[in-house]
Amino acid sequence: MGSDNAIDVRGLTKRYGRIRALEDLSLRVARGEVFGFLGPNGAGKTTSVKMLVGLTRPSSGVGTVLGLPLGDRRARMNLGYLPELFRYPDWLCAREVVNLHARLCGRAVPSAEIDDTLRLVGLRARANDRVGTFSKGMQQRLGLGVALIGRPELVVLDEPTSALDPAGRLEVREILHRLRAHGTTVFLNSHLLTEVEQVCDRVAIVSKGRVVAQGAIAEILGARKEVRIRAHADGVPIIPLLARFGAVREEDGALVVAGVDAALVPKIVRALVDAGAAVYAIEPVGASLEERFLELTGAAER
Repeated sequence: MGSDNAIDVRGLTKRYGRIRALEDLSLRVARGEVFGFLGPNGAGKTTSVKMLVGLTRPSSGVGTVLGLPLGDRRARMNLGYLPELFRYPDWLCAREVVNLHARLCGRAVPSAEIDDTLRLVGLRARANDRVGTFSKGMQQRLGLGVALIGRPELVVLDEPTSALDPAGRLEVREILHRLRAHGTTVFLNSHLLTEVEQVCDRVAIVSKGRVVAQGAIAEILGARKEVRIRAHADGVPIIPLLARFGAVREEDGALVVAGVDAALVPKIVRALVDAGAAVYAIEPVGASLEERFLELTGAAER
């Protein structure tokens, strides 16, 4: 397994008695990329994350994190982790929480870096306030700050925006873009597929403990290409005209032509105008990540 990958695991399986929480997980995450890890509830995502960060051992399979075996302490010292379920002592202030976790990881973190980290997650003004006074969204920001302290090479985030409002989710997206720009690898487990689609370079979709699809977003979405058209003309047979370009169907008051590349849009517009039709709107569309997710996990369930 090469060190060019921040994460490289093959055939990971986890059993709890007769229950198989994970079955034959194999995936690679390149250094410096933002990688999305997707799947329905019970698919084995949390089990996978716990094995990657060294909180549990696989029943079988092999893997490396940052070029070192799963669970190696040297790798864990360069890894930031935000679990889905976490709780910090109410009596500590935000600065103390971040400093405590830096010390637990064996990192000597200057006070200025703690300030910068709290500023990055929008908590600099509340650095000396007790965690017990924080809202759930503010505690989520604090958890993200804990994961980022010490500038780890790999950051594993389990539902990092679950408690945040739209403005907070936007800020997290900006943070992820900055981490990528600095060469930090991000492993992102999230149910918010539109968020994943906006920030991730590649994704893996798991179902029933197995990877059912893995690759760049464009690869996952597949080759489905369509054009949605809103046009009208009295006496002009629009559907037969559009059928020259691909299969036509009606959808939400528009006509959708399937199997059409965006490069054909000007030709379609010209054909409609030459036939005397009024074109109100035309746009290329494709499958969303949510649609593909439901297709892939539904097929896996069946």
